[in-house]
Amino acid sequence: MVTRVVRVLRAAAVPVALIGLTALAGVVLGRVYAGDLLTRLVIGAAAGSVLVSVATRRLPSWLVAPVSVAAMAGWTLWSLRLAANHAELPGGLLEVTADAARNGIPRLLTAMIPVEPAPDTVLVPVVAAWLAGLAGAEVALRAGRVLLGYLPPAGLYAAALYVVGPNAEPAVGATVAFVAVAALGLASPPGTATAGEDPAASLTPRVRAAVRLRLAASAALGVALVVGLVAVLGPVVAGQVDGRPVDPRRYVEPPQVQTLDENPLIRISGWALHPEQKLLDVSTERSGAPVPPSGGASPEPEPDASPGPADTGGGVRIRLAVLSDYDGVTWRVGATYRNAGRILPAATPPRDSTVGTVRQQITVAELSGRLLPAVATPQEVTGARVAYDPASGTLIRPEGLTPGLRYAVTSAEEHPDSNLLATANVPAGDEVARVLRVADGVPDPMRRLATQLAEENGAPFARALAIEQFLAEHYRVAADAPSGHAYPNLSFFLFGPRNGGGQEGTSEQFAAAFAVLGRLSGLPTRVVVGFRAGGQGPVLAGDAYAWPEVLFDGLGWVSFDPLPRPKSEPRPVEEDFRPTPEDPPPSEAPAPTVEPSASPEPVAAPNGPPSSGRPSTVVLVGAGSGGLLLLVGALLLTLLAMRRSLTRTRLIQGDPGQRIAGAWREVTDALRLAGRPVGDDLAATEVARHARQALAEARANASASGGDATDGSATGDRATGSGAPADEPAVDELAALLNRVGFAPDAAAADQAARAAELATAYVANLRSARPWWRRLLWSVHPSPLHRAHQSRHPN
Repeated sequence: MVTRVVRVLRAAAVPVALIGLTALAGVVLGRVYAGDLLTRLVIGAAAGSVLVSVATRRLPSWLVAPVSVAAMAGWTLWSLRLAANHAELPGGLLEVTADAARNGIPRLLTAMIPVEPAPDTVLVPVVAAWLAGLAGAEVALRAGRVLLGYLPPAGLYAAALYVVGPNAEPAVGATVAFVAVAALGLASPPGTATAGEDPAASLTPRVRAAVRLRLAASAALGVALVVGLVAVLGPVVAGQVDGRPVDPRRYVEPPQVQTLDENPLIRISGWALHPEQKLLDVSTERSGAPVPPSGGASPEPEPDASPGPADTGGGVRIRLAVLSDYDGVTWRVGATYRNAGRILPAATPPRDSTVGTVRQQITVAELSGRLLPAVATPQEVTGARVAYDPASGTLIRPEGLTPGLRYAVTSAEEHPDSNLLATANVPAGDEVARVLRVADGVPDPMRRLATQLAEENGAPFARALAIEQFLAEHYRVAADAPSGHAYPNLSFFLFGPRNGGGQEGTSEQFAAAFAVLGRLSGLPTRVVVGFRAGGQGPVLAGDAYAWPEVLFDGLGWVSFDPLPRPKSEPRPVEEDFRPTPEDPPPSEAPAPTVEPSASPEPVAAPNGPPSSGRPSTVVLVGAGSGGLLLLVGALLLTLLAMRRSLTRTRLIQGDPGQRIAGAWREVTDALRLAGRPVGDDLAATEVARHARQALAEARANASASGGDATDGSATGDRATGSGAPADEPAVDELAALLNRVGFAPDAAAADQAARAAELATAYVANLRSARPWWRRLLWSVHPSPLHRAHQSRHPN
């Protein structure tokens, strides 16, 4: 009995090890999935594939694969049906399977973390696990090559690590378990001898000794091979321990949207002309936080204030899209959508806001496009496959909206504490640069209006409230106003003649003007497009509108309502703001914007007889040449001023660490201007050595060509500091300061920053003086440093 048990255990060691190794790939991959469904399905595939091979071991080898593939098909179909039920996806099994087979890999690599276990995200792992178990079992059990049979599960495990990438903690425990299970299988290889018997016992002593010698030699060779591989690959693997894994999702393009979905703001005017068009049917249920007070963001609204975005008569605001990017022509969502499941990534609510839950049942009627309406901020979506941008909270349905589509959304609705708004500050820095950016070309009257409102109101909330009140008191809503929110459109909306179509618009112009004036006043703003909904019933095109939002510290995004109060007569703009005479308001309305338009075609002048007083060709050519020279001169002076401003910013502004880094960038820019650029992968000491060599070669070339580099010695003494030899500039000292800042950013002192500026200035002067005279003239106006500085601030 004991012998039989031992025999069974020895025979089961390798199959169990293969199941464990394959299942561990599912454990690793399951760390980026929501729930444990994917892990359970992969474990089932691992066990099924190996057990089928064990059960069919006595069958011919050519028959095993068809049997196993048939079993794999059954397990896969059952897994897809289970995943579809788990994700609450509609459709039959055939439809679900076809969609998963067609889109499995791209959706897996574009899915949002955590990945929802859906048919298209479980198909590839389940099939891969089954095939790895089948291949490993056949090689290890039928051919008796256990170590070779470990290769398919090991490859699957490595692929799982690659797919997870940097989206989960290092899989240390799973990797240790993988090695332990593999060692267990190798310690008990399958065999045909009876337990307790020595296979070599029936052999003659001479043959037995030869067999043992061969086994010993094979073992020694194997150990030597393993040691050699460790010696060769060990340093490479160790060097990658602290490295960040590559995320394969960056190689797959996420879902894209059309122009109307990228900028739905231009749809407001079209909806306003057909207010009775039915777009949605909505049923909502609110729980948790109370409904905020009326009057937009104002903590104490006036009695006759109109219902703002925060108050829709007891209803809700359904958000269609959030637009954060503005280039002076059009507002855009600028989102990166990732395929998501039912559960969306949870956003951290602001510390000074209360959060309520809003559940919505939405049925699409005549709304088109891919943008999926939902109350902010969605947490769970059922009934539709979605892609999601966590930065803005905007949802899309990649397949597009269709009439009759019914889906449910559970949202976390944030309500900021209105009592803290008056003293709240606004964030600054790179994190909010996107919603503070103002495109070039702002009309002067608009800039002066923003300055006037900001000067009269110091606190951020007071500035935002002043902009809201200015727009509400001086402008009126016109449903037939043309679409457009480029600078010329907004300028005409703000300052155009009232009797010529100016000073009126739809919510598109009100929201866009608020957002631009807010950014000019230092407020981080964005525009939101959505609908007013009564909570129950249809949502019509007339319910569509846009509203602005401002970001406050601790309170999050707060909405404002710049629309005028009902039954109120707007006051003339000139009562509170009068443009200067040199900038008169436009007299003609700009063309409406349907889509981001190209540059207009030039209009040909009408034919007519030439004027007798037309200037001669010589005069025209002379005037044109003079104008061209003035233009070139102005451009060169502008580049010179910008270069000097960049140098002053680097060497004077910021903390000592930033100034030292700026001094180093001055040196690297000088090397590029001298035709000796350095790579970003070089260490500071290597760059310093390269800089010394570049200066020495530049001086040698200048001397050989008879150049006027006679001041090199004097400037060289300044570069080295304290009379160091001219051929040994002190860039090494600057490199040491840079390394010190890199290891201890807060340890840099002001005198060290001043020393770094002195060293950088002296080295640049040395290198420039060794250049030919005409290159020295171009040195100060070359735009390359400005371009690289812009790229470093805006890498995308």
